[in-house]
Amino acid sequence: MNEKQVHKFVQRYLEATQCQVLEKSPCHFTVKLSPDADRELTNRPYYWSFVDRTNAAPETMTYLLVTDREKYDAAQAGTLPAQQRLPGGAVGAADIVAGAQGNAGAAALPGAASSVRPDSGIGSVSAKASPSPAAPAHGNAAGSASASPAVSSSGAAESADSSANPAAAGTGQAAAADAALGRSLGFVHGNINQTGLRIPREEMYFGSRKLDQLFGAAKSKGSYVFLFQEPERGAASPYSSTPYTAWLGINMRVEFACDRKREEIHSYGISLATGHCTEQFHDRLQRLRLTPRLPANIHLAKNGLSFNKALSIMEQALERKLRSYDYEWAGAATERLEEELERIRLYYEPLIEHAADDELKQSVREQYEQRQSEIRWQYEPRVTASAINCGIFHLEGIE
Repeated sequence: MNEKQVHKFVQRYLEATQCQVLEKSPCHFTVKLSPDADRELTNRPYYWSFVDRTNAAPETMTYLLVTDREKYDAAQAGTLPAQQRLPGGAVGAADIVAGAQGNAGAAALPGAASSVRPDSGIGSVSAKASPSPAAPAHGNAAGSASASPAVSSSGAAESADSSANPAAAGTGQAAAADAALGRSLGFVHGNINQTGLRIPREEMYFGSRKLDQLFGAAKSKGSYVFLFQEPERGAASPYSSTPYTAWLGINMRVEFACDRKREEIHSYGISLATGHCTEQFHDRLQRLRLTPRLPANIHLAKNGLSFNKALSIMEQALERKLRSYDYEWAGAATERLEEELERIRLYYEPLIEHAADDELKQSVREQYEQRQSEIRWQYEPRVTASAINCGIFHLEGIE
């Protein structure tokens, strides 16, 4: 799956589970989960057991789901000021300590010099003003702007700034504290929004842990469906009634396995009114608009078949299809199986015959039997069919 397919799947899942999307773009979602989605994705069984016991109002989690990391990080870096961007896309704490009013021109005073200190961090620039008779006493200050977490300033400048502008000094101290936490804790899995709440960030790519959770939740909750075809708007009179037929739709996975494996997916639909069985039923459903709600001005035809009878019709159709296949691969796999069994027989039988005692002989025999079962499991040809999902679909017309 590429980024667009992942983004589309995540959006469909959020809409199906009625999650509240707070912010979205082509590369991310900021979403507050619904109670059902929170139960499936957050792994908080103790919290939800507490909610169930006390009937308390649940507080669900908010996530930042990034479906295209490169585009999202580039967009975030483009919205930050230059002082807060570091090489490699990292973001550091910006500490801008301002002096008293008029200190902005301190670097332009006679004797002012700028120097770059390598120990002050990447891009750290400090301006030092030497004493000058022409400069007023309150104009001596050191202003520093740093794009790295490590910010340092001289003690004289700190005292001058603190006495002249306490608010600016407090801002600088808070930024320095944040920078120290960043150096100590390193990367924090998540970010802080304007309300002060931590929003965990999850990368959504094929193979990621959170996307696998979405696949599992969709599979467990979407294995059985009950849907109706949406009628075309204005196609029928409001005083007429359209007959609908119930179809049992089943998607089957057929696995051909030996030391190699191949899978096929077959979709069958069986009319519960007439018993008619059709293949590629999923392709037919893809062309229709389906809804879980019963449409107006329709009536359901009476079912003439039970679910068990419809299932047996599908099994017979699938069996007839599989019988028409070529199974030369199974014969070749059987030959490879016999070769492997003969090879391990030539290895283990001498060991069993020349074992020193009965205990060693029994141990070697058990190992031989285990190895035989492993070889049979690996090489023995087999065909298995299993249901992926199924549903009852009420479609227009009687077939």
